[in-house]
Amino acid sequence: MIGINPLPWLLGPSGFTLDVPTLRTAFAEIAEAGFTAVQADVPEGTSATAYLALLGDYGLAPAPGYFQGTYENPEAMPGLLEHARRHAGTQAALGMTEVFIASALTPERLAAPATGAAYDPDRLATVIENLARTCEVITGEGLRPCLHPHVGTWIETEEETRAVLDAIAPELLSFGPDTGHLHWAGAEPAELITRYRDRVGAAHLKDVHTAVARQAREAGADYREATVARHLWTEPGQGDVDLEGALAALPAGFGGWLVVEVDVPDHGTPKDSALLSRQWVTEHLTTAEERR
Repeated sequence: MIGINPLPWLLGPSGFTLDVPTLRTAFAEIAEAGFTAVQADVPEGTSATAYLALLGDYGLAPAPGYFQGTYENPEAMPGLLEHARRHAGTQAALGMTEVFIASALTPERLAAPATGAAYDPDRLATVIENLARTCEVITGEGLRPCLHPHVGTWIETEEETRAVLDAIAPELLSFGPDTGHLHWAGAEPAELITRYRDRVGAAHLKDVHTAVARQAREAGADYREATVARHLWTEPGQGDVDLEGALAALPAGFGGWLVVEVDVPDHGTPKDSALLSRQWVTEHLTTAEERR
């Protein structure tokens, strides 16, 4: 099952915009590019029924959505757990069985991305404890939360990713690797996927210009400069991530969701980027999917 994240349409100079008019533009161009599923992040105030109808207007289906939280903040947990319950309920109503779960972006790591900045083992222990509590709520709604390591968060590096997966029981937390974020943070995605292949529930396929990542780090660039101004991200197959190796590391017969993600288009408009991504999907994923 193959989808795409509509982030290139949602991220702009004014920030992140998730509303129905923006999604209509995104969905129309995503469908024209040949994708048939979209990562399902539902606008506030929109029901699952209305969101499914919106997707249906463009012949699209939902792919697993994304939940993030400030697990390092115990005082925020009551509200966060309720938010997780509502989010999971909406995802379940969309027909999803998996959801990506991540730690929220934090200023310390956005300022020095992919370096493991301000590492604190006590904080990580708190993150793990509260992430596990959140996973209990999400699994209670019938979903399988899949850990999504993300640069700029307290679960960024390979060591942090492994610590979280090793500490939380597999029945509570699966793995939702993002090839681009793992690569940028210095991990080898194929090796980490191999290590936890029995726990992979879904994955983000993302590519990176390694030279840009290195230059950004040497220049002390923050997350936004590295990704927006310097174009660290790129379309699948246009960068240096071993995407074929990552796919080969998935368990035999893997039938979960693979979501293509290009936060900031590296080639042209969002639609141009989607067309280039779809070309890679057609060459590398569609045939493999048909063989399953």
